[in-house]
Parts: sequence; C-alpha cells; structure tokens
Amino acid sequence: MDFLNNLEPLLRSFWYVAVPTSVIFLIQTILTFAGVDAADGLDADFDGDMSGTDKPFQLFSFRNLINFLLGFSWTGISFYQLIANPLLLIALAILVGAGFVALFFFIILQIRKLSQNNTFRIASTINQVGSVYLSIPGQKNGKGKVQISVKGAFFELDAITAQERIKTGESVRIIGVENNTLIVEKI
Repeated sequence: MDFLNNLEPLLRSFWYVAVPTSVIFLIQTILTFAGVDAADGLDADFDGDMSGTDKPFQLFSFRNLINFLLGFSWTGISFYQLIANPLLLIALAILVGAGFVALFFFIILQIRKLSQNNTFRIASTINQVGSVYLSIPGQKNGKGKVQISVKGAFFELDAITAQERIKTGESVRIIGVENNTLIVEKI
C-alpha cells in the first residue's frame, strides 16, 4: 500500500475507505450466498425496534453502511480526475452512496414479493364470478361443480344453489360457503 502515500489527501481518503469496505462487502456477499448470513449481527446504539410495522429492514444497519461507503468511495475514486471541485466530487459521492442504499432497498422489496402467501382460502371466492362445469341441481338437492379463478389460479369446486337448476356453461356468482361447498346464484 505504498502507492497510497504518494496520492493527494482526498484521493487517499477515498482509497482508505474503499479497500476495507470492498473486503467487508465481499465477505458479506460470500456469507449471504453460503446461507450463513441471517442478520447483520451488530447491535445499534439506539432503539431500532420496528416491531408492529411491515418494514423488511432497518435504515441504519451495518449492511447499509457498507453499501453507502462502497458507492461513496468508489465514486470518489472513479471521478477524482474528472471533477476538479472537491465539494462537487464529495456531493456526487454522497448521492451515489445513497443510491446504493436505495438500490439495496429496492432489491430486498422485490425479493420479499416472492415470499407472498398465496394459500387458497375458499372464503376468498365469495362475490366472485365463475362458470358452471357440471350442472347444479336446484333447491339444494345435489352438488354440481363450478370453475373459478382466484389470484390467477383456476379451481374446480363443489357448488349448490337454492334456485332452480343451473346448466353447464352458465355464469354464477358465489354468495356464500357452507362446509367447503360454494353457494351460488345464476347471473
């Protein structure tokens, strides 16, 4: 690291931040892909309890600090020769560092969308429209079948009606559920 001694102080500062930050970032990345990284593992000096909220992560965490410093330092190094004004260079580096944190938040939000609970609940069919697959005898004298789409998935469910017989292919509205059987009415 003898080459750092010959650099100007601002550029040397960017390098002093970039090297350890990059090493820590690589270690975090390897641990994440190895499945070892479950949390940041560091406690903050302030109360960051976010229980009762639906926030997936904390703004002030070790990982976010590393993301910010990574963007900050490498932007400073990359644009040092192009931007002569040190204040403008530092402002740009801060913006890019904040952009790295924002990008991390965006990626985490996209990953969290993959873990949504799409468990089928028969009660979610109420007030939905379906089509009769097997005719439904009238006056609750027997069961037929209805095809319905819930959250993008098609289901074939037993159905009864208090009205007269509903023929195959006709549209129905689900008005209730009784013992895992849909109660429908003709539209």
